[in-house]
Amino acid sequence: MAPSPMRVGLQIPNFNFPGVGPEDLLDTLTGVATTAESSGFESVWVMDHLNQIPGVGPIDNWMLEGNVALAALAARTSKAHLGLMVGGVTYRNPALLAKQTTTLDVLSGGRAILGLGAAWFEYEHRAFGYEFPPLRERFERLEDALRIARAMFTEDEATVAGTHHHVESVVNRPRPIRRDIPIMVGGSGERKTLRMVAQYADASNVFGDVERARHLVGVIEGHCERVGRDPAEITKTKLATLVIGPTHEQADAKLQWLRDRGMREERIASVVIAGDPDEVAEQVSAFLGAGLDGLIVNMPDVHDLESVALAGSTLARAIG
Repeated sequence: MAPSPMRVGLQIPNFNFPGVGPEDLLDTLTGVATTAESSGFESVWVMDHLNQIPGVGPIDNWMLEGNVALAALAARTSKAHLGLMVGGVTYRNPALLAKQTTTLDVLSGGRAILGLGAAWFEYEHRAFGYEFPPLRERFERLEDALRIARAMFTEDEATVAGTHHHVESVVNRPRPIRRDIPIMVGGSGERKTLRMVAQYADASNVFGDVERARHLVGVIEGHCERVGRDPAEITKTKLATLVIGPTHEQADAKLQWLRDRGMREERIASVVIAGDPDEVAEQVSAFLGAGLDGLIVNMPDVHDLESVALAGSTLARAIG
């Protein structure tokens, strides 16, 4: 089995960079993505939101539509796999999303990943005129999307009768280059989200500290046992914020920058990996020991290409 392209990932959740105007944004993102892929990152991800989300920036910060951003990066990169972290099932008909992802796979030479989640940001649904169904219905739509996407990626003519969405003898041409684009499900819900990971997905992405990660890996393994699947088939990852510097002192100064902007200590403990390369590698090793296969990280200084290169090489060595 080929190594998963989802073990060492860089997420870009923010598009406001110092001194960068809209006309310069693509070149800046290209620099980030090409530095990432040349330094050890296997995949590059963007959020699937229409407005910036709380915790990352103010509502009037820039936000790019995810699939269009990935298409632009596909034309500017050569190795990195590309995905949404993660695609909200309420924003698009799931067959259209599967078609968009197939198109990305074909035009990138086989580098697309389909990220899916139940969606949660009610504000942007209301603002953009999308329905925001109750959580139960959003999970039903997620299961529909997983079934439809897999069928459209693998079958000559796909027919799926879901709870809210269906396709009938849909022809998806050209076919994906890899024939079966990998699917990642994001979220830590133990009863529904991780059950769908076990039943349908190639990868999971969860949240939390080492002990929380260990617990969630166990939940995935339990669901796999119930559906008769080998959990080794699933790439298990965590989303983290990486604060790295050549020295401990430089990394600590960056971490203080986050504190000064309101990040609370409990959130730092849950989401942040910080330190010099050796300290970062030690923390990554703890997550691998908890059963994860890799990490997808965002960086507060992702516009600093030296930091991106240091992060990529450090994570690639630590994860192997």
